[in-house]
Amino acid sequence: MGHEGHSVSTTIDKAFEALYASDDGSLDTAASLLAADPGTDAELARRGEEFVRTLWARGWQPADLVRMARRDLADEHVRLVSDLIRTETAGYGRLPHRWQAQIDALDDTAARPTDRFSRATTVLELYRLLVRLPRLDAVGPVPGETLPPAAAGEPRMLTRIRALLAKAEATGYPEEAEALTAKAQELMARHSLDEATLAAGAPTPETPGAIRIGVEPPYEQAKAILLDAVATANHCRAVWNEAYGFSTVVGFEADLDPVELLYTSLLVQGTAAMTRAEAEQRAGGRKRTKSFRQSFLLAYANRLGARLAATSRRVAAEAPTLLPALASREVAVTTRTDELFPETRPTRVRAAWDEAGWTHGASAADQAGLHPHRPHLP
Repeated sequence: MGHEGHSVSTTIDKAFEALYASDDGSLDTAASLLAADPGTDAELARRGEEFVRTLWARGWQPADLVRMARRDLADEHVRLVSDLIRTETAGYGRLPHRWQAQIDALDDTAARPTDRFSRATTVLELYRLLVRLPRLDAVGPVPGETLPPAAAGEPRMLTRIRALLAKAEATGYPEEAEALTAKAQELMARHSLDEATLAAGAPTPETPGAIRIGVEPPYEQAKAILLDAVATANHCRAVWNEAYGFSTVVGFEADLDPVELLYTSLLVQGTAAMTRAEAEQRAGGRKRTKSFRQSFLLAYANRLGARLAATSRRVAAEAPTLLPALASREVAVTTRTDELFPETRPTRVRAAWDEAGWTHGASAADQAGLHPHRPHLP
């Protein structure tokens, strides 16, 4: 039995040399080795869980690994990494905040039957990706570490925002979507003020945290600008990592989930408005292009940023005594962002210009509406 275990490990170690090679020929040879020895299957899966566990310690989270597999590989790799994540995380008594939602979103499609060589090739291609991922700045604890006490359910404010935005996405009436989205942003701004009030009297102030939010193709630059606008208007900072398809949003805990909710909703609303605008253009005899969609989303993000900020300023002005507390929290967020990302740099907008796309995008941003009493802000 001991000799058999040694033989399995030796076979896998030999095959894994291909993970660090630059040619696919080595991968084919390694896949043939594994395919010829069914006894390696259990150890191969265990090694995969080890790779995943190592990546948790290197700052990665479930959604990050799935994003990379989807971007660089194929559906079967996404299914495989999803299975590895589910198996590896099943043994923990409690997972860090936000991890369970990422695991619930994993692909649960059953793997298609395939021959052993193809299966081994998929495994090795995925593992090659995993072992080459760099260390990321951690945005929270990892499984197995001591975790803060679990919150008792979702905060009532977040539930209300979620419900408002769901209605805004579902309605076919722009005016109704305008009022619903406006109310959601106003709730976020008032909640941030409430948190600043509590923090002003706290003996040990809370420190800013961070979350990662996927910013994926197509038109990822416009999406990153939209997320930055939502974050900035809600006392957070967003740093875009173009290479790995996400932005890290830094802010106080009470602001982070609402920022993700509003960004996701505005992206849904903006994409729907873009689709409608394209249909109108096609009906008028004009073909729509990639430049139209890029310009649309850039204008949408640009205009919404100004309007979000205007709503936050208006709400803050209603409580002038809290301005020092808000300013102090924003300094703390900036300091934490600089600690996490000491080498950030601005990104030049790269997009072909389409005047019709820009005009429609700006109009859609106006219709998204962020003030319940004034349909249009300048």
